[in-house]
Amino acid sequence: MTGLPDSLADFGPAQLAAVVIAGYLVVGEPFVGHVLHRRFEDRMRTDARARRSFYRRLLVLEWGLALLVLVVFLAAPDVDGGQLGLRWPQQWPGVVTTLACLLLVGFVGVSTRALRSGALATAPPPRPRPGEGRHSEPPVQSTVALLPRSVPERRLFALVGVTAGVCEEWLYRGFFLAVVAAVAPTLPTGGLVVVAAVAFGLAHAYQGMAGVLTTGVLGGVLAALYLQTGSLLLPVLLHAVIDLRFLLVPATALPAVRTAR
Repeated sequence: MTGLPDSLADFGPAQLAAVVIAGYLVVGEPFVGHVLHRRFEDRMRTDARARRSFYRRLLVLEWGLALLVLVVFLAAPDVDGGQLGLRWPQQWPGVVTTLACLLLVGFVGVSTRALRSGALATAPPPRPRPGEGRHSEPPVQSTVALLPRSVPERRLFALVGVTAGVCEEWLYRGFFLAVVAAVAPTLPTGGLVVVAAVAFGLAHAYQGMAGVLTTGVLGGVLAALYLQTGSLLLPVLLHAVIDLRFLLVPATALPAVRTAR
């Protein structure tokens, strides 16, 4: 493992802020994501603009966090851009990581084809969990409800997909792993990959256990790709493509969600 900060002291006067933000990404982000998603679920039943509102909130949150981390980085005297992945790839990823990326791309292709088939549009909605009202949206259904339907929603979602690729890689791979490496300099590369996977999975806890596992695997693969190439470029591109694939799914292939007209 090379190119990451050797000590938390490298962050200088920004070291406390760096630790607090890294802690928020692990502990606070799952809570904020849950709250935002529940509000979206409630608003979706009464407001046809709920998706666009949710997309805008995501854009503000992610770019705001990204800018905050940029300020911390600029205040860290002994941390350069290369230590946070702001450089061209230094080498090609290893065989295992390359195969993992290919498998990930294959899974993305298969899942996209399944969504385009319209199976979700004709499947009966899952039953609400015990304790939820009759009109509550189950987790899987409400997650699918986030996908864009109209042209304005698709335009905003395109910005969300690009934002996720840029900001989440900057936050969870570039910055977060730099702080973890500084706090635990003896942690091996495999340990960093596991930590990155867990943190990214928890950030998507609002998607339920399946979402945590899926995004956790994604986070681990992207972390391995970043650590082996020394650059955020390939993870950003792969992440953005994975999110933007939903633009290939027509609205007719998605289940209808009752909203106000």
